[in-house]
Amino acid sequence: MEPFSEVHVSEPGLIVVDVAAGDDETALAFQEAVAARWATAVADRTTREPGRPGVRLRCYVDLRQSLDTQAPRTA
Repeated sequence: MEPFSEVHVSEPGLIVVDVAAGDDETALAFQEAVAARWATAVADRTTREPGRPGVRLRCYVDLRQSLDTQAPRTA
């Protein structure tokens, strides 16, 4: 994956999450679970790197907001 910008980690509570998963559905499900709890800039697709197994995904998370202690609602 490409390097990320300093602005993405410029304050305490801001994180960059790089995910490696076996398939698109797993990577996107992880991202959805994180986004259900914290403000998250989500990716709309995964990427594949030649010669590496699985898929990659990057999302940017803001942990500075209060954590919702209740389980996320399901449809």
